[in-house]
Amino acid sequence: MESKKKVTGEQGADILFSKSVKAGQRIYYIDVKKNHKGEMYLSITESKRIFNDPQDISQVSYEKHKIFLFREDFTKFREAFDEALGFVTDEQGEAEERRAPGDAINIDMEF
Repeated sequence: MESKKKVTGEQGADILFSKSVKAGQRIYYIDVKKNHKGEMYLSITESKRIFNDPQDISQVSYEKHKIFLFREDFTKFREAFDEALGFVTDEQGEAEERRAPGDAINIDMEF
């Protein structure tokens, strides 16, 4: 989901852009924020669903981890990230997209 929105979040930061990536039991949020000085930065959040009691699915909580990435570090971060992705690809090949459990499989068949 891609959206442009202006919402005030933590420490008075405005969210200017947001993109979410669903990946199994996790959701990654990539937000572009602007602080009170007008400086933009990235806020990357991993949200992981945790079942407190596997027998009671209504008892769900979320564990969140955040990374704040500031503009002056974008180039170094991108270079390191690209290098790490390249290493994994060289070692294990291109990643296949995995289906989340419960996702429907649509098959068109004619007889």
